[in-house]
Amino acid sequence: MHFQWDWLCVWVLIISSVTAEIENEDHLDADVEVENFDKQSQEADVDREESSLEVVYQTPKPTGEVYFTETFDGELTGWVLSKTKKDNMDDNIAKYDGRWEVEELKENTVAGDRGLVLKSVAKHHAISAMLTKAFVFDNKPLIVQYEVNFQDGIDCGGAYVKLISSSDGLDLEYFFDKTPYTIMFGPDKCGEDYKLHFIFRHKNPKTGEYEEKHAKRPDVDLKKFYLDKKTHLYTLVLKPDDTFEMSIDQSVVSRGNLLEDMVPPVNPPKEVEDPSDKKPDDWDERPKIPDPNAVKPDDWDEDEPSKIEDPDAVKPEGWLDDEPQYVPDPNAKKPKDWDEEMDGEWEAPQIPNPKCETAPGCGQWLRPMKNNPNYKGKWKAPMIDNPNYQGIWSPRKIPNPDYFEDPHPFEMTTVSAIGLELWSMTSNIYFDNFIICSEKEVADRWAADGWGLKKLAASANEPGMFSQLVTAAEDHPWLWVLYILTLALPVGLGVLFCWPAKVRKTDEDVDFSKTDISKPILKGDLKQARDELEDDEIELEEKENEDIAEDDEVEGGEDIDDEEENDVEDRSQEDGDKPNKSGSEDEMKEADESTGSGDDALKSVRKRRVRKD
Repeated sequence: MHFQWDWLCVWVLIISSVTAEIENEDHLDADVEVENFDKQSQEADVDREESSLEVVYQTPKPTGEVYFTETFDGELTGWVLSKTKKDNMDDNIAKYDGRWEVEELKENTVAGDRGLVLKSVAKHHAISAMLTKAFVFDNKPLIVQYEVNFQDGIDCGGAYVKLISSSDGLDLEYFFDKTPYTIMFGPDKCGEDYKLHFIFRHKNPKTGEYEEKHAKRPDVDLKKFYLDKKTHLYTLVLKPDDTFEMSIDQSVVSRGNLLEDMVPPVNPPKEVEDPSDKKPDDWDERPKIPDPNAVKPDDWDEDEPSKIEDPDAVKPEGWLDDEPQYVPDPNAKKPKDWDEEMDGEWEAPQIPNPKCETAPGCGQWLRPMKNNPNYKGKWKAPMIDNPNYQGIWSPRKIPNPDYFEDPHPFEMTTVSAIGLELWSMTSNIYFDNFIICSEKEVADRWAADGWGLKKLAASANEPGMFSQLVTAAEDHPWLWVLYILTLALPVGLGVLFCWPAKVRKTDEDVDFSKTDISKPILKGDLKQARDELEDDEIELEEKENEDIAEDDEVEGGEDIDDEEENDVEDRSQEDGDKPNKSGSEDEMKEADESTGSGDDALKSVRKRRVRKD
């Protein structure tokens, strides 16, 4: 058992050492990363052509058929700023005068990589560009993908894109919020509401009118994508089988069907409630009614109050009946600007009566109230099932006159342009690497050449594990308790499993020693010790006499030694017989009564024996 405890202690110590070593390495890694970042920043100031992370960046190029791509690494060509304004708004705030810039990321920069940045606060922004070729919804999937970085966080604002519907008179200089679009996709946030939009405008085949259909909200928590100040990749995949997927950083966060997971549904219900149908006057919707045969009991008194005075209550001793609970403040003084004609007679403000602080109470004493045991309240007949219950009434159903069935809502209006029409209370929203295509492999390769490098740069510049833990604890102070418990666990295990083994061993030794010391000394044992001492003295005298005669009779020495051996054997035999004689009950009883004197006698016998030796 001790062997198992020892091995467990060894393992605990090893785990503790490894944990400490890992934390030290994290500290070192964090220091190295900071040093590298500082060094790289200095190099970037000297030569901006060299990347701070030594990442070789090349502008992504599509590897297959695409309908639109934009990297913003060159000049901003093909993009048109809106020159119009919103309807029914004041001219000062209706204009699309928000500023756009093409620049590098503020953090985790990859040299040579630039993006489109929304720069203004509390202004309307609108910019758009024509697709390389229009996308027709027939038998190919639609993939929309782009990058967003909320470099300063986000308070209230959107970062979604609009795929503008094709039309004969489309003019991008007049792109605004009412411009017809086919699909709107991307992040949006205001307050604590974090959204990822997927909206498409569906054309009613009967009326020709368009209605927005919203995808159901994702089940995942989107908050971190808005607050971590990292570049995130947003992807929408719309397939000809009427299914869709939304992904963030190439991880699916929502998927569904255009016929089943849109609000409101694409196809209206086949039947609707008849607006002309009315509930009959005799329709009984009451599931329970008072029992008409119930009678109030004769002893039921409805006049009894719910509370009565407690007759057993007694006024506490020391109650000050003549002292009010509040008295005028003696230290208060009338303000100098007090006008009695305008303000009336001045009265000092009331303060609690100081005399009541030490007393059980002041003023008139009233008996406390208690529940009235005779109170029953107003009598009501018990409820029973309504024999005439007809259920909850609802209007009858009739065929929906507006019913239609669109089996393939994927067949939407053709798209010919892409646009950003946004309003934000936070600036420096970064957009980059737009692509519209039909092949997932093309979009993934495009993401690897653009977003993949940004992700690599951000990972390389991330702080070590220890710094991340400290940062997390600053946002959530309760994590400090978890950290302390985690660090204290190895120490607690060591104390629990290692120390008790040693303590138990020591206690056993102490108990064993105490047993030996506190063992009672019998009178027979004391007598035996004295007899042995007398025999030793006789033996010593005989040995001295033999030493004197040893010089004259050397040869007789052997006989003397033989006699001494015989004497020793005889004494040993006597010693073995004596304890049997000294174990009587009377002697044990005497020894128990005189334990102290026996100890002293035994000590003296031992001292004499030591001196003799």
